[in-house]
Amino acid sequence: MTSIKNMQHAELMAWRKNLRHELLARRQAVPADRLQAWRLAMDHHLQYAFQGLAKGVVAFCWPIQNEYDARHFVRTLRERGVLTALPVVVAPQQPLVFREWHPGVALGAGPLGIPYPLNSQPVLPDTVLLPMIGWDAQGHRLGYGGGFFDRTLAAFALRPRAIGVAYEMARIATIHPQSWDIPMDRIVTERGALAFQRQGHSVSNRD
Repeated sequence: MTSIKNMQHAELMAWRKNLRHELLARRQAVPADRLQAWRLAMDHHLQYAFQGLAKGVVAFCWPIQNEYDARHFVRTLRERGVLTALPVVVAPQQPLVFREWHPGVALGAGPLGIPYPLNSQPVLPDTVLLPMIGWDAQGHRLGYGGGFFDRTLAAFALRPRAIGVAYEMARIATIHPQSWDIPMDRIVTERGALAFQRQGHSVSNRD
């Protein structure tokens, strides 16, 4: 039997697809009151571990399928003068763009039904809050399989800080990262924040 380490591309993609379905099913089974408690804890960790978020441009993703809901947290950032943005799919196999969003900006429905700003100005984020279906000890992110965020982060001349946001239940041993998988700089769960060096060695940070 072929080991995961020696998988061909098609085998790895099938393995990730199965893992993605398993983790999504587990997440969607979490009751609403527990999700609310986790969201409040994550809001707290983001607020106190990342004081620098109170300036610049912060991009986030509209939540789907029981993801961490960053809308509450970014509302507090906007109250402090931060400009917030949402990603926009331009075309398959192309990097995303980010457009400014606040309540009142018209939204359309993109892939997976995810809302995106229709007519606002494009912006370059300083920080991106990225939801994750799964994540590993080296800070690698398992997403929905389109590769949009890896492609987008790789395309930046000056890469924004990438903060993965997910629940502890999404932690896995490894996603078996490939050359195109870009690790997060930080990961925040309901238990706290983790920092990751570019080389992939992680350092716990519970401040």
